[in-house]
Amino acid sequence: MKLKKIIATILLLGFINTNFAMLPAQAFCFKKKQCQPNILEVINFYWWQKFNDKHLEKYIEQALNCNHDIKLANLKIQEYCYLSRIQLGKELPTIGVGGYYSGINADPTTLGDGGLWSFPLFAYYEIDFYGKNRNKTQATKKEWEASKYNAKATYISIVGAVATTYYNIVKLDKLISLQEEIIDYKQQIYDLTNKRNEQGIASTADTVRANKELVLAKTDLVNFEKARNQMLNALCVLIGESPEKSACLDRIAYDDLVIRDDIPSQISSDVIINRPDIMQAEKKIEKAGLDVKVARKELLPAFNIIGLALFNSSSLQRVFNWNRAVGVLGGGLGWTFTGGQKLANLGLKKNYYEQILQNYQKTNLQAIQEVNDSLSNLKLDNKKYAQGLEKLDLQKKEFGFVEKRYNQGIISYLNLIEQKEALLTINKTVVMDKTDCFIDYVSLYKATGSNIDKELNEEDNLPCQK
Repeated sequence: MKLKKIIATILLLGFINTNFAMLPAQAFCFKKKQCQPNILEVINFYWWQKFNDKHLEKYIEQALNCNHDIKLANLKIQEYCYLSRIQLGKELPTIGVGGYYSGINADPTTLGDGGLWSFPLFAYYEIDFYGKNRNKTQATKKEWEASKYNAKATYISIVGAVATTYYNIVKLDKLISLQEEIIDYKQQIYDLTNKRNEQGIASTADTVRANKELVLAKTDLVNFEKARNQMLNALCVLIGESPEKSACLDRIAYDDLVIRDDIPSQISSDVIINRPDIMQAEKKIEKAGLDVKVARKELLPAFNIIGLALFNSSSLQRVFNWNRAVGVLGGGLGWTFTGGQKLANLGLKKNYYEQILQNYQKTNLQAIQEVNDSLSNLKLDNKKYAQGLEKLDLQKKEFGFVEKRYNQGIISYLNLIEQKEALLTINKTVVMDKTDCFIDYVSLYKATGSNIDKELNEEDNLPCQK
């Protein structure tokens, strides 16, 4: 009869639907902040405060809180955090319990008219003799760490995009203002030329030429306004706002732009190797190395321990009587033949490792290139801006002479406004050159992984600081 009871209970185990795997590591409660880096430290917010632009600081903070790419990066960190804890739970034994009632009545003389109550308790554990499961947990932790560096790179990229877009908007505000003045002078030039044509002083070709320049100037104004609208919409998206609010975005006046930091003479290699994308690539290499170890250990046999305790009785009050309990404890060595799949998987993991290693070396070279390009562009654009200031100063002096000659009645008003229009055109170039300096600073900030302030010194004192 005992054998029948055991057989009936084992049959019921095939329909288990209430057992659960107790994974203590998955039951741990942790805060989201524990899985996320300090964003303000990552983006080096102190460096941005040196620009003395409260509007820019506000947009950076808003982007950190509301930008959807940043939110996705944070969620990705949490995802790998959970995966790491799930894998950690797989290193622990799996325990299952259940409670069942069966209407089977194998022997009415001994079991009575009722059915059979069964409470199985079983456990399964794979002995991590080779450290395979430990390597899997370490590999998931490397993915978790890599996701943190990926998030840091995202923070820096988004902040850089906010600053670049912001400075382009400030530049376009100034260019639109100057272009409106140019159009005003172009209109006066056309009107005067047309009047002189009616008087027979100017040719029709001069009138057509003046009209064409007026139309081109108006077209340039439309292009500037179009570009500014696009930049305003882009800034709204970056800070998590609706583009409908683009007209409400405040910004600093172009003439108030000031950079107080100096240009570094060179960039230390320590800054490059500490870039988030470099650190992320290193973690991926470490993870790929652990995957190779796991694939190699998959070729070895597995050691398993299985335990089963079964309590059953026709009476619920007597079900946990040790006289009616059945216990089984066993262990074994298992190995499966997969037709070469495990060897192929080992080769595949080694191939992945080589790919990731090559990608790391490529990323390292690209980082060096980005730093060198950004630093070179910043220095050269500063020189270009200095030359533009010099040219603008000379143009102002020339205009002063022209204005003096006009006051003396030597030249006409047409000649005067032509010189004024030329002065505004040069000023537009200077505006673009100065803004390029600010954008170059942002590029260098991104290229150094936000560690630009560690490389600044007082060797240079270039025009962008004026």
